[in-house]
Amino acid sequence: MRTYYVYILLCADQSYYVGVTNNLGRRFIEHATSRNPGSYTSHRLPVMVVYAEQFRNPFPAILREKQLKKWTRKKKEALIAGKLDDLKALSKKKNFNRVPVTR
Repeated sequence: MRTYYVYILLCADQSYYVGVTNNLGRRFIEHATSRNPGSYTSHRLPVMVVYAEQFRNPFPAILREKQLKKWTRKKKEALIAGKLDDLKALSKKKNFNRVPVTR
């Protein structure tokens, strides 16, 4: 049975890249050596794996990748740091003191 990984890379410009693969070592080497010259990470080297999750089925892995890609930087950093209790608070929508619209 294959293992699938959802991973987060920290790039040299301090941005994060989220991906999914069935071979984390191979995929990291591809990122680190600019195997795909037009890719996001190829212009942000060096990169470092800062987080990874394992899955036994590709479908939940793909869903998790899509979920993490939508997360804010702060949520990704809380996950990377293992501050799982902070994730719920960071998920709450902020009220920006919106003025009610009257018609």
